[in-house]
Amino acid sequence: MPPPHQGGPAPVPPPHQGSAPVPPAHQGSGSVPPAHQGSGPVPPPYHGSAPVPPPHPAPGFTAPPPGSVPPAPHHVPAPPAPDTTGHVTLPPGGPVAMPSPPPATAAHDPATTAIAVLLIGPAGAGKTSVAKYWADHRRVPTAHISLDDVREWVRSGFADPQTGWNDNSEAQYRLARRTCGFAARNFLANGISCILDDAVFPDRPVVGLGGWKRHVGPGLLPVVLLPGLEIVLERNAERSGNRRLTDEEVARIHGRMAGWYGSGLPIIDNSQLDVPQTAQVLDDVLARSIASPPKW
Repeated sequence: MPPPHQGGPAPVPPPHQGSAPVPPAHQGSGSVPPAHQGSGPVPPPYHGSAPVPPPHPAPGFTAPPPGSVPPAPHHVPAPPAPDTTGHVTLPPGGPVAMPSPPPATAAHDPATTAIAVLLIGPAGAGKTSVAKYWADHRRVPTAHISLDDVREWVRSGFADPQTGWNDNSEAQYRLARRTCGFAARNFLANGISCILDDAVFPDRPVVGLGGWKRHVGPGLLPVVLLPGLEIVLERNAERSGNRRLTDEEVARIHGRMAGWYGSGLPIIDNSQLDVPQTAQVLDDVLARSIASPPKW
């Protein structure tokens, strides 16, 4: 086979030096012009004062045989992401156990104990205001789980109790309360105290106090907030929208709440107390409840 370059005084050897001749890349009827048509030899790929030596192979490297296909790179799959929220693993919530009594030096200071509190009272007793203030001013993380929000969940759901109380609206309300119970358990499991507020009636123990005990656990600490009827009527008159009830309904609810007297649960009469003072009394009541849990 003639060399690919025909000009110049010296022939250029073919690129392959094997024992058999390499056929040209093109097998057509005409000859393929060479890549370089100059009169001299083919210039090297680098034009410097000295030829560039090939790179040295790394130690232990074996060059593949001519014509072989290098293997595809092996990609190691990334490990699966753990089941976490962000980078913090949250312990699951279980039934809330009875809190351990604090040391004698902290007998009147429950702020250092992780607890779950249920604040009971009629509409207008100040439950939401006291619960929010108490949660905001503790020295340990504390959450307020508002039953007013639950009331909005129930009202805005598929069954509105204001248009009539039926099996669907009652089931919806029970699901909302159970959701609050799960929230309280999860808060306690992660070291965060919580306080719930609800108008629990003493004449419905299975649905009321018993339901909260099932949802949260036996360690729930109930406290009754029960001012006088005239105070409740005044506070209810300052409300607006769905939170304001008729005077007749307020009086009926207040009368039913009077059944908590003699139940053994701690009762706070906040008729002459503002919100910070009521929260301080709540701390004192809870300290006694932790030292000697009420039977309920």
